[in-house]
Amino acid sequence: MGKEINLLDLYPKSKRPIDERGTLATDENKRIAKQYGKEYFDGDRMYGYGGYSYNERFWKDTVKRFRDHYDLPSDARILDVGCAKGFMMHDFKTLMPEAHIEGIDISQYAKDHALEDMKPFIRIGNAKELPFEDNSFDLAICVNTVHNLVREECKQALKELDRVSRAHGFLTVDAWRGDAEKESMLKWNLTAETYMHTDDWVSLFKEASYTKDYYWFIAK
Repeated sequence: MGKEINLLDLYPKSKRPIDERGTLATDENKRIAKQYGKEYFDGDRMYGYGGYSYNERFWKDTVKRFRDHYDLPSDARILDVGCAKGFMMHDFKTLMPEAHIEGIDISQYAKDHALEDMKPFIRIGNAKELPFEDNSFDLAICVNTVHNLVREECKQALKELDRVSRAHGFLTVDAWRGDAEKESMLKWNLTAETYMHTDDWVSLFKEASYTKDYYWFIAK
C-alpha cells in the first residue's frame, strides 16, 4: 500500500461555516447538492462550494508540489479524477506545457463551465469505471471524490485508480480521527456516501489492494 502523506499542505485554508451548515442543511440541501449542478458549484454555501471560480493561488503551489514529489517527467501523463471545472488541470498544464493532462467528472455543469483551455480534455464519467486503458498515466489524482460513492463502489474506484496509473497516485477522502472531528464531518458533509474513521479507510484500501498514496479531508 502507498503512504499517508499530505500533499495538499500548500493549498490555502479557509474558514468553513460548519456549525451554520449543520444547523441549516436539510435532506433537501443534500439532494440538490448531489445533483452536482449550478447550486452545488455556484449557488449558496448551504448547497456546496458557494461559488467555484478560478484563482491561481489555490492550485499553483500544489501542482508544483505534486510534480516535485513524484519527480514527474516534463511530458508526464496526468489524470484528475473529479476534476470539476479543470482548475488543477489548467495549473498543471501551465507548469508543465509538454504534459498530457486529462480529467473526468460526473458533472455536465462543471464541464460546461470549465476553463476553456481544459474543456476538450474533460470527460463525463464516474470514478468507479474509468474509461482509460491500464497503466495510462504517470500520476492519477483524486481529491474529495471517491467518498461520494457507496462503500462497495468506493472499492471499485480504488481499484480503478490503481489500474489506470502505472506509477503514482494520490487521493483524499472524508474522514475523522476522533469524536470531535466526526461531529464536524457529520455537520459539514453534503455529498459523501462513505465517510469513516481513518483506520477504517486504511482497511478499505487494503481490501481493494489500493497501492498508491492517500490523505484525509478533515472538517474543521
